[in-house]
Amino acid sequence: MALSTQQQKHIESWQASGLSQVAYCRQHKLNSKTFSNWLRFYRSQQVASTVPTLIPVEIKSKVSSSGSLCLRCPQGHILELPADVSPQWLGDLLRCLD
Repeated sequence: MALSTQQQKHIESWQASGLSQVAYCRQHKLNSKTFSNWLRFYRSQQVASTVPTLIPVEIKSKVSSSGSLCLRCPQGHILELPADVSPQWLGDLLRCLD
């Protein structure tokens, strides 16, 4: 199933309108349950088409005496984790933060 151009325009118009889904559907004489299905499909397509991004990382050889791993973002945020944190878990976390 693919959304028609008209269905996508309705979704984008609703997002810009500031109205609830029900109010938008009432105003445009759309079935709110059908609109909700369009929206669910639209969002699933948005997630499926998201391209993974790379996060620049600078590795410094400074060893922490506290046995922890410190991630510093350019915006000034600091995340301190145990030094033995799982690389898989850390990768998952960084993907969520992107």
